[in-house]
Amino acid sequence: MAKTVMLAIISILLVTAIILQPDAAFQSSLQGLTVWWNIIFPGLLPFLVLFELMAAFGLAHAVSTLLQPAMGRLFKLPGEAALGIVLGWLGGYPAGAEAAASLRKRKLVTKQQGQRMLALAHMPNPLFMLVVIGAGFLHKPIVGSMIAAAVWLSSLWLMLAVTLFSRDRIERESPAAKEDEPIRRLLERAAEALQRGREQDGRSFGKALGDSVSASFQKLMMIGGFMIFAAVIAKLSEPVFGPLLSVSGLSFLTQAFFEGHLGAYAAAVWDGPGSGSLINAAAIAGVLAWSGLSGILQAGYAIAGTDLKLLPFIAIRTAHALHAFAFMLLLWKPVTLLLRMILPPGTAPAFLPGDGYELEAAAAVTVKAGDLPLLWPYSVTACFMLAFIGLMISAVLIPYRRTGRSV
Repeated sequence: MAKTVMLAIISILLVTAIILQPDAAFQSSLQGLTVWWNIIFPGLLPFLVLFELMAAFGLAHAVSTLLQPAMGRLFKLPGEAALGIVLGWLGGYPAGAEAAASLRKRKLVTKQQGQRMLALAHMPNPLFMLVVIGAGFLHKPIVGSMIAAAVWLSSLWLMLAVTLFSRDRIERESPAAKEDEPIRRLLERAAEALQRGREQDGRSFGKALGDSVSASFQKLMMIGGFMIFAAVIAKLSEPVFGPLLSVSGLSFLTQAFFEGHLGAYAAAVWDGPGSGSLINAAAIAGVLAWSGLSGILQAGYAIAGTDLKLLPFIAIRTAHALHAFAFMLLLWKPVTLLLRMILPPGTAPAFLPGDGYELEAAAAVTVKAGDLPLLWPYSVTACFMLAFIGLMISAVLIPYRRTGRSV
């Protein structure tokens, strides 16, 4: 009852704020829509469709079998979790949450394994970090790569630490899936999984493609709604939290708390300690690891109907944000020194004081969401590369299965 009353009061306050500030609400919703169209839609659509097709034709089953030994040793997860984690890392949130929820509904992972997979697979779109942040925000593509590395490495480190303290075991491990299993037997099982997955689905290519596109569009519409909603709340809450955060020197946190992509913009132009310094890059890494309330709600929507919990997921997101921030600070100096030794002058990152790099000038053209570069060319290219790799795996496995030839 108390929860219902609280939600009703919050809803009334939100409606009142929109009525009192209609122009701000409209501009923020338009910004959220533009970011969704320029970044999220092209970044997610090809990968969601490709994942559905890979599952329909058995390739997802084959890749899961091939990666099963590594997943078991590192994260105590079954092989089926591997492709979902790859999808989350390539497509961005909430693609990983969708995969984790799907595996949990089919009882392919335990509750503990599903929670770990959900935390590990919830990643920002790599094209957003490499293209938009590196080339667009900072005019230094290498800096975008370093931010991505900090986010990825901190996630792997955190999940390895969580796994060490986990008592969960892989209950579905095949008797044949031993640590010393020869490559020949592993390829045989992968080929069998490929054929079995295709037979279980049974849809034609046209039917599978149509279903994949339809389901992907529905998911993307939901994601767009969450992003617009979070953008509006972030804008309307600025009069409440803005003054307090401005006094503390953390003015970017309002946007960062509610929406990860918009928060990354705010962190890029944040006038933090030592303007134009490393602290901005570390803040961007932390914001992307947190993913914002929008990303968390998207993951919560994806896991609805399962026994996966959102509270542990929020705790992991908070820990990941702190780790990503720290990793960026720790890795910056040794990586930049190494890059300056191997790269031409002026190519290496120049965020250190006295290097003459002005962050405000580089980020000024990125304040408007409409100026963001489109990810369509990069996303489609990456998707085609992933599809090509999948076809090569199929080409290796299918003849091997038919002839029974060892490799």
